[in-house]
Parts: sequence; structure tokens; C-alpha cells
Amino acid sequence: MPVIRHAQCRRSETPAGVMTTFASPTLGGAARAVWRVEATPATSGPLHDFDAEQVWTFLGGTATVELGGETFTVAPGDTVVMPPSTPRRVTAGAGEGFTAVVTAPAGARAVLPDGTVHGVPPWIA
Repeated sequence: MPVIRHAQCRRSETPAGVMTTFASPTLGGAARAVWRVEATPATSGPLHDFDAEQVWTFLGGTATVELGGETFTVAPGDTVVMPPSTPRRVTAGAGEGFTAVVTAPAGARAVLPDGTVHGVPPWIA
């Protein structure tokens, strides 16, 4: 399907925010997943990794990104390339959270710090 209508987008909620999938293998048959992250203020995802590269472009708000032992503060317009096999955690700014658009290869799998493969998150499937 070449056009994915807004009404077809898939919404996934986590304790840290909402992911809205725009395209993925199960939504339009895309080879890459594209989704929006709307993070709740002052929350962070768990320390984790992915087996594939992710690219995050921040559209609004602020965040702190821990990536491979470095820490970056990001703001609207900033893009972070997260290589595979690199531990990461994104923490939303305290006042407003953040909004970002993210892409990764279809089927990218999350990996926990102990090496356990957590699986493909629903917004990438």
C-alpha cells in the first residue's frame, strides 16, 4: 500500500510516552519503520540497545540522550544517529517532554543490558 492514511497509524503506549507508527512491515509493508515518539515530561526509557541503527530527529521539547557512554542534550532540529550495539537511554526534559520522529530497519530488535533479546517493539513490527 503506497499511501498510509493518518487514521491507519498505530498507537502504542509505554510508561514513558506514546509511539505512533506511520509505516512498518505490518503497516504498509515498508522495509523501514517510521514512528513518532511523544515522551512524557521527566521520564526515561530503560537502558537498552538495538541490533540495528536508529535515527532520531527531535521536533519539540528537550531531552538528554545517553549513548555509548556519552551524554548529549538535544533540542528541536537536532538529529541523533544511534549505531547498533550501543547502549542508549533517552530522558525527556522536565518541563515539556519531547517529540521526535524515529526510523529503523523493519524488525529491529531491542536488547537488554544483560544481553537478553527483548524482541521487536510493536511500533517497529
